[in-house]
Amino acid sequence: MELAVIGLGKMGLNMATRLVRGGHRVVGYARTAETVQSAVKNGAEGAHSLEEAVSKLKAPRIVWVMVPAGGVTDETIEKLSNLLQMGDILIDGGNSNYKETIRRAEFLESKGIDFVDCGTSGGVWGLAEGYSLMIGGKPEVTEKLRPIFETLAPGVDQGWGRVGPHGAGHYVKMVHNGIEYGMMQAMAEGFSILKAKKEFGMDLAQISEIWRYGSVVRSWLLDLAALALKADPTLSDIKPWVADSGEGRWTVFESIDLDVPAPVITLALQTRFASRDTENFSARMLAALRNQFGGHAVKKSD
Repeated sequence: MELAVIGLGKMGLNMATRLVRGGHRVVGYARTAETVQSAVKNGAEGAHSLEEAVSKLKAPRIVWVMVPAGGVTDETIEKLSNLLQMGDILIDGGNSNYKETIRRAEFLESKGIDFVDCGTSGGVWGLAEGYSLMIGGKPEVTEKLRPIFETLAPGVDQGWGRVGPHGAGHYVKMVHNGIEYGMMQAMAEGFSILKAKKEFGMDLAQISEIWRYGSVVRSWLLDLAALALKADPTLSDIKPWVADSGEGRWTVFESIDLDVPAPVITLALQTRFASRDTENFSARMLAALRNQFGGHAVKKSD
């Protein structure tokens, strides 16, 4: 098949490359010429504007958007909606909020443009390992795109599938990322406890390797933990500041809206917030209150 990939960042470039290697014709566009050139070196055809990218495709056209969620996605889809025609297909493979996805689907449908939301997981390893694809949209449109999904996924019949109507793909990816938050937090806490038991002198990298084979907690995340610990056993070069992509927040919002308890995911998100609190005013207040009611000693700042 042939398609344009709009956005050639960490995932977009690798996805375009995997598609090229799978025999598809790919036109790549990004805002920076250097990024486009990277795609060309990997076998894609370059484009230096959305207009050029669309013009290089034969109708009915397929355009896969891999840009940051939010305003950039809105801007890109708005521009593409004026370039595409009835019967063309636009895929949003980014981490969009499912409510925005439903709105965009309705907007594009009014113009006769088919829309698919595709929650995409795989990170920087997707090029070699394949991507997990959670797809929302009309069944007949998803079927038209089957060769693309089969190439991007780990296997022809593995790691991808239509999960529901417009919005469902991004909804499933949102919950997936929420689960990921909890799993990562549990792993981080476990290794932190091991590190604190200094009298045993344990090698965390060794332990991670032991756990990778045969243990109940073996997983890809554990594989990645082992790689990180092998490279830097103390992680001393990494600042304890953890970002969040937004999908963990949306998962927590959904748990509240649906009255579904999600304490682990919620606490994992809150822990990320705490990692960014350089002032830690709440801890200062706790120390002050203990001092006020019980005369407990406080440590003064330097």
